Amino acid sequence: MDNKLITVEVAYANPEQQVIIALEMPQGATVEQAIKTSGLLSRFPEIDQTTLKVGIFGSVCKLEQLLTQADRVEIYRPLIHDPKEARRQRAAKVIHD
Repeated sequence: MDNKLITVEVAYANPEQQVIIALEMPQGATVEQAIKTSGLLSRFPEIDQTTLKVGIFGSVCKLEQLLTQADRVEIYRPLIHDPKEARRQRAAKVIHD
């Protein structure tokens, strides 16, 4: 069995700060394992594990996704405003003004 380690990062940002944690993980580790190892779930209790949205370098992926060398796992926050609804409201405001 190959015990090769890979280096990855796990990133999370909220309005106040951005945190990037560098980790060494065994080859074959998943996105979920890296997130748990990073400690970000306990550091940021607002991260809801039941609705967790994640990606690697801006491309949404599943928690079961296998990591490769130098991947950056990103934990996404839920949108506060639906962008489509915000556009509709701006358009309606322009029409009525």
